[in-house]
Amino acid sequence: MKMTWQNTLILTSLLSTSSLLQAQPLTARQYGDFDRYVLALSWQTGFCQSMHERNRNEPAECKTQQEQNDKRAFLTVHGLWPGLPKSVAARGVDEKRWMRYGCSTRPVPNMAEVRGSQKCQAPAPALTPDIASQLAGVMPGAGGQSCLDRYEFAKHGVCFGFNPNAYFGTMVRLNSEFKQSAFGNFLAENYGKIVTRKAFNKALEKSWGDDAVKAVKLTCNGNPAYLTEMQISLDAAKINGPLNEDSFAKQKNPGNCAKQFRLDAVGY
Repeated sequence: MKMTWQNTLILTSLLSTSSLLQAQPLTARQYGDFDRYVLALSWQTGFCQSMHERNRNEPAECKTQQEQNDKRAFLTVHGLWPGLPKSVAARGVDEKRWMRYGCSTRPVPNMAEVRGSQKCQAPAPALTPDIASQLAGVMPGAGGQSCLDRYEFAKHGVCFGFNPNAYFGTMVRLNSEFKQSAFGNFLAENYGKIVTRKAFNKALEKSWGDDAVKAVKLTCNGNPAYLTEMQISLDAAKINGPLNEDSFAKQKNPGNCAKQFRLDAVGY
């Protein structure tokens, strides 16, 4: 049987949350003087819808997308992005340039740049079979023809000296914690429906308090609007612990989703 991200998702779901919580600690060996991470999670059906509507080259994982019994499965991983290190900012780098170039930012870290259109040219991160399997279940663009894992590590991970298994294992764990929360249940219960930003925020608050609401930036596309991505700002000092009310770091930009938007379903 050909292994797709949906097949792998079923295998990953069999893993207990406790085993995911035992992920190797994430530690920066250099440029570690940053205060936050941004966890980027996609609403996969919305992402695929946006690629289709904009006549972009649809990735294979969108072309093969299928319905899932557990609708939380469509909350997938885009990446985990360290904030601007103070030592890099001291060399004249601002937030805008850091978010655009990451590890290839000049004058430092000044590592090889990998373009988004050429993701597969980046080196493959050295993952154990276990982590690679878990990652494939939550990051549909990992491996295959999309090579999202290669791109994300080259842009946001390699210059920090992260162990790639710890880096991607942390993404798997955090994704699982979001899915297993009251917020994850809210997403599943409202699959294919229009929700209000107020109800969305209430689900976040129910899970982790008001600071979680203030830590989330939402991206919507289309008219009527549908959700494509959420970027969650997390306290770097607490990245290796289970999510709680103190895990979140406030950010100023709530995103472009208006008062209501759709949690898109499979299909165009």
